[in-house]
Amino acid sequence: MKTAIIADSTCDLPAEIIENYDIEVLPFTIHINDHDYLDGITITTEQLYQAMRNGQRPTTSQISPLLIRKSFINHAEKGEPCIYIAFSAAMSGAYQTSQLIASEVKELYPDFDIDIIDSKGGSLATGIVVYQAARMAQEGKTKKEIVDFISFQAPRMEHIFTVDNLETLHQGGRVSRTGAIIGNMLNIKPILHVQNGEILLLQMVRGRKKVWTKLLDIMEARCVKTKEQIIGISHADDLETALKIKNMIQERFGFDNFIVNLIGSVLGAHIGIGGVGLFFPNEIPA
Repeated sequence: MKTAIIADSTCDLPAEIIENYDIEVLPFTIHINDHDYLDGITITTEQLYQAMRNGQRPTTSQISPLLIRKSFINHAEKGEPCIYIAFSAAMSGAYQTSQLIASEVKELYPDFDIDIIDSKGGSLATGIVVYQAARMAQEGKTKKEIVDFISFQAPRMEHIFTVDNLETLHQGGRVSRTGAIIGNMLNIKPILHVQNGEILLLQMVRGRKKVWTKLLDIMEARCVKTKEQIIGISHADDLETALKIKNMIQERFGFDNFIVNLIGSVLGAHIGIGGVGLFFPNEIPA
C-alpha cells in the first residue's frame, strides 16, 4: 500500500505540487484582529501579507490537536502507513503534540503505522524534503526507504535568508530596539540561518544588493554542487527579488531545478514583508 505523506502548512510548497503528489497538509492557525483562520484554507498567504501591509500584526499558533487526531484516525481506519514531516520542534509544539496524539490513536488502532519526523526546519527546506518523499511514495518506495531518506536529508537542508526590515526581528527578540532603529537607518540587512532547528543571526550586511551577493557566497560554501538537486527560493511578497536571485544562482552555479514560492503565512507573520530565503542541501547536518 502506498505510504501517505503528511506535512503542515509551514512547508510552503506550491499548490500544484501538493495536489499532484497527494500531500496532506495540516494547517496552522493564524490570528488577526481576534479572528482565527486556518492557514491555506480560510486565509491565503496573499491575504495575510495584505493584512500586514494594512498595519495589522498577525500571530500564529500550532495545528489544532483535533485536526491532527482526525487525520491520524482517517489513516488508521484505512490501514494506510503514513509519515508526518513536522515543522521544527525547536520552533513549534506541533511535533510533540502529534506524537502524543499518535500514541492515543494507537491505543484505538494498535496496527496504526506512522512515523513522525522532526524536519528541524521549515519553509522550502522542509518543503523540498516533503516533495521528494511524496515522489518516492508515488514511485512505490517502501515506507522504510522513505523514512531513511527523510532522516538523512532533513537535517542537511540549509536555510539562509534575509529580511528587509529589522523591526520584525526586534519584535521577535532577535535584535534590540536601538539596533533595529540604527540598522534600518544605515540600510543594514541581517542574514539568518537555522541550526538545530532554531533561527539564529549569522551576520549583518550593509546594502540590499550586497546582501544578495553574500547569500550566494554562503551558498557556495555550504551547498552540494550537483545539478539535479532542487534549490528552494521563498519570498515574503517580493517575487521580483526572488527571481533576480534565481538568475544570479543560475549564472553562478548552473543550477536549473528550482521551486520558487511565497514564504507562507506562519513564517511570513514572523519575519515581515520583503524577506527572501534560500534552501538547499549541505553535505553535513546544518
